[in-house]
Amino acid sequence: MAVVIFLITLLVVLLSGLAAGLGNQSIAAVKNLGADHMAFSRPASGDKISYTASTATPAEQKKLAGRPGVDDAALIGVAMTKADHTSVSAFGVDPGGFAAPDGVHGRSIVVDADLAADQGWSDGDRVAINGTKFTVAGTKDDSYFNHQSVIWMDRSAWTKLPSAAGADGTVVALRTSGSFDAGAASATSGMDVVGHKDAVNAVGSYTSENGSLTLMQVILMAVSALVVGAFFTIWTIQRSGDLAVLKAMGAATKYLLKDALGQALLVLVIGGGLGALFAGGLGLLAAQVVPFIVTPMTTLVPLAVVVVLGMLGASAALHRISTVDPLTALGATR
Repeated sequence: MAVVIFLITLLVVLLSGLAAGLGNQSIAAVKNLGADHMAFSRPASGDKISYTASTATPAEQKKLAGRPGVDDAALIGVAMTKADHTSVSAFGVDPGGFAAPDGVHGRSIVVDADLAADQGWSDGDRVAINGTKFTVAGTKDDSYFNHQSVIWMDRSAWTKLPSAAGADGTVVALRTSGSFDAGAASATSGMDVVGHKDAVNAVGSYTSENGSLTLMQVILMAVSALVVGAFFTIWTIQRSGDLAVLKAMGAATKYLLKDALGQALLVLVIGGGLGALFAGGLGLLAAQVVPFIVTPMTTLVPLAVVVVLGMLGASAALHRISTVDPLTALGATR
């Protein structure tokens, strides 16, 4: 049984780390902007807000910057393009703004650190973006958007990039204080001003991708509860005679219940703990080649959920223990 729990926990933790890694490659650039709200131009009826469909303007940025509770507002352009024949996301930012990495100015760009390592780029190298040469001025860690590495560039240069069939847009990133009212800002600006959660959900297929992987985790955890519950139910039936002897000798039902739950917890902690430990090790190796994140949230939290659900499954067998009749069970044994 410990081996079964080991395998289930292994799968749950690996899937959790992979889901976190894939999700991060969709939203890392947005998540790490330092903005707590994002403003999108209002989409047509029935459409969802989107980074590549929004058409925010400098005038709208200025209007939002003057709203009560807004500490800073940055206009950001997002486009799909190519850099030296490699597909990338180009983020156009205003130099000196809170959204702009140090080094972005004119024809100087900052590129994702992993992209720079893969392409062999270093500071001072020249990179062709849609035929125009730019100079690498630095790198930025963990900079991804929609599963593509991000190149940060001056918005004045970004606006000259050719449109990629609607795959480009502009949004306003906001830093706000406690007095900021997103609803009022939306009503007066004519834009959709949303919080951090809705802002990351507006990234491409992030919601559906993350939802599918989360559903897989939930199914695995439900299987864990069912397997543990079935195992301990069968185990309780098999030892009905032993339980009857203990009861006939004066063992309290409460003691037998605690004993059964204690054994279930021991199996779950040993099997699940080893599974989480092994999955964490595999995840560290996998992170070298695939998007995989190993953190307490992707290892300890899934382990805790498996243990809790397993204990709930094991508790299904408690009714049989409490209803064992010593005389009947002993007579059946004889």
